Amino acid sequence: MFTLLRVTVCPALVKVFGRYSEVIIVISYRFLGRSMSEASSFSRRRLLQGAGAMWLLSVSPLGLAADSQIIAVRVWPASTYTRVTLESTHQLKYRQFALSNPARLVVDIDGVQLNSVLKKLGNLVHPDDPYIKSARVGQFSPQTLRLVFELKQDVAPHLFALKPVAEFKERLVMDLYPANSDSEKDPLLALLEDYNKGSLDKIPQAEQGPKPGKAGRDRPISIMIDPGHGGEDPGATGKYKTHEKDVVLKIGRRLKALIEQEPNMQAYMTRNEDVFIPLGVRVAKARKQRVDLFVSIHADAFSDRSAHGSSVFALSTKGATSTAARYLAKTQNASDLIGGVSRSGDRYLDHTMFDMVQSLTITDSLKFGKAVLDHMGGINRLHKDSVEQAGFAVLKAPEIPSILVETAFISNVEEERKLRTAAFQQQVAESILKGIKAYFASGAARVRRS
Repeated sequence: MFTLLRVTVCPALVKVFGRYSEVIIVISYRFLGRSMSEASSFSRRRLLQGAGAMWLLSVSPLGLAADSQIIAVRVWPASTYTRVTLESTHQLKYRQFALSNPARLVVDIDGVQLNSVLKKLGNLVHPDDPYIKSARVGQFSPQTLRLVFELKQDVAPHLFALKPVAEFKERLVMDLYPANSDSEKDPLLALLEDYNKGSLDKIPQAEQGPKPGKAGRDRPISIMIDPGHGGEDPGATGKYKTHEKDVVLKIGRRLKALIEQEPNMQAYMTRNEDVFIPLGVRVAKARKQRVDLFVSIHADAFSDRSAHGSSVFALSTKGATSTAARYLAKTQNASDLIGGVSRSGDRYLDHTMFDMVQSLTITDSLKFGKAVLDHMGGINRLHKDSVEQAGFAVLKAPEIPSILVETAFISNVEEERKLRTAAFQQQVAESILKGIKAYFASGAARVRRS
């Protein structure tokens, strides 16, 4: 007859067995011929002596399981790439490998136990996910959790860890890119690949600056529309759970549709789906397309829910024009930390773009911003009647007049309701288009050399 006896480890045992607080002693009473108390005393003595007791000892898996606990699992499918995020209480130690027939990506994570959160992973895979066919998770060994992703096509996985930020704890990010991509057909994917390699800033000299000819006369005026946030980064959230990323994407799509109805204009978007795009890639896409204007669309938030009104911002390299502008730039620039970028891509944003901003482009941006702000005032109260400035990372294209439009305060209950309506979204899009037209019609647009 065997009995499990739970023994609390004294400090001396910690030196021998490390940080684990419990051991399970398996004792055969028939063999030992002792009472329960005698057996316990005997076992403690033998363990402390460190000789002849190893056959009695097995480490409880409960000690290792306490290392990390998965508290959230998220899957963000998109045409460009699919992101899977595991959020945990501690940093995760992982390894990955591929299997074929069928194509699978396997990720092993140490020190994690299967729980109810992880069991939901398979249900989070969308049927229309272009990369993942199915996902399953299981306890491969007592101390190893195994995730298996069955794939629809060969992928180039990009895994990295993120430190806690905002409301997020430790995260393991798995970005699945197509292994055989056509960069000519998907310029955004090509830019993301360059970003992950840390070579995003290497734009050929011949591809920099505006396209030849006068915009609006010799060629169409081209505008890059940038709906803020996306994917893992929701942006601000209103009282009624309205996410900034969703509202601004709808406005961006409406603006693109309006621009495409104009005979002498064309529009591009940094994102046209719920996907996270790093700030540096957004800027690089605008430069790669050699657009004439860049418009980033957002919905403001503030701790005071009474704050209201629309705003327009331009870049500043000499400090913010107000405390509010400085605060807003800080929160918007945190998008990369929240959305999650690997360390390799940070060099472009942190070291290259910051040094390349030109004062003449900022002057153009202020004129462009004023034209948009004047028309925004016709559909909503203005938070300030002048264009403010701060160090917004997404406005740092050196040769492209760029503005950031805060459509309304999503943290204000009244304005959150407006932002949710198709009517107000359409009004915002129309106001921005009117501002674009006014900017070019007034002759304020500087004729820039290609």
